[in-house]
Amino acid sequence: MNHLAVAGDETWHLPRHAHVIVHETPDGNEFITIYDCGAAQKPPSAQLIGNLVRVDADHELLNQPTGYIAKLREESTLERQAEDHFVIRAE
Repeated sequence: MNHLAVAGDETWHLPRHAHVIVHETPDGNEFITIYDCGAAQKPPSAQLIGNLVRVDADHELLNQPTGYIAKLREESTLERQAEDHFVIRAE
């Protein structure tokens, strides 16, 4: 999964201040881009096509015209639930 640290089978570690940007695609999926930190000026840690089903970690949600941004406030994991469904959970 690009440059995310593996936390287990189909699970990846997300840092405390990660920003998860979700854009809706014309086919009903979502384009998910993950940055280690919103303030860091570096490329994204991961990009994937799928659906972010839920965020079960402390976060701030910002709605955007083409989707939303989940600004995480605690360390968490990205877990694959199905072929194209993902959940973010607190560690």
